[in-house]
Amino acid sequence: MKKISNGLVTALKEYLLEGNPMTQLESIALFGVPLLSREISRLRKEGWVINSKKVPYVKALMRVRKHSVFEPPKNLPVKEIHLTEYWVNQ
Repeated sequence: MKKISNGLVTALKEYLLEGNPMTQLESIALFGVPLLSREISRLRKEGWVINSKKVPYVKALMRVRKHSVFEPPKNLPVKEIHLTEYWVNQ
């Protein structure tokens, strides 16, 4: 399981280093990496400049839907929920 886990983290890091934004929702849904903040901390320790901002849940949901089928519960207030989005400053 360790090799698979390392591969997923590597894929997530490569995605971020390509300049793509990432939220916790996307990290879990697209890469199977449950602790995005841990990977962000590791990148910062390596010297990468990581920016962040709050974005609506809907924005992250739309990005996830480009790659997979994902439907939140009907009663989830997706317009009121905000997630932290991270990206590498290049």
